Amino acid sequence: MEKQRTFVMVKPDGVQRGLIGDIINRFEKKGLKIVAMKMVSVNKELAEKHYGLHKGKPFFDPTVKYITSSPVVAMILEGYNAIDLVRTMMGKTNPIDAASGSIRGDFGQFIGRNIVHGSDGTDTAEMEINLWFKPEEISNYIKIDEKWLTE
Repeated sequence: MEKQRTFVMVKPDGVQRGLIGDIINRFEKKGLKIVAMKMVSVNKELAEKHYGLHKGKPFFDPTVKYITSSPVVAMILEGYNAIDLVRTMMGKTNPIDAASGSIRGDFGQFIGRNIVHGSDGTDTAEMEINLWFKPEEISNYIKIDEKWLTE
């Protein structure tokens, strides 16, 4: 069991639909710790860096346009196996294929409006955390319930 940090973003559709609290609540109830969080109006430069891996693909430009269309909530979550845990909680990328009970399965209908983003691995998490947050924006603290979450 490995303690990790992962990057999570409530996308514009999640913000506009008033789902920020519901999404954060799910992560907190699972025992994940928020160590950084902010609302961001994403500019084109940040969007293109975040989705840079997909540059040249047909969905790149529409995705950049979408992510810059409304504020997002960016956060860093910490916990044991946080990357895999968050990805399971989010559900499959296409909400039609996402399990009921997952964020995308419960709130999404279309792949282009799938509510939330989460890092897909340790390298991606590190890159995204460094892209979205300065070191001084990240808190290091112990929650009083941490000892009750693991053996």
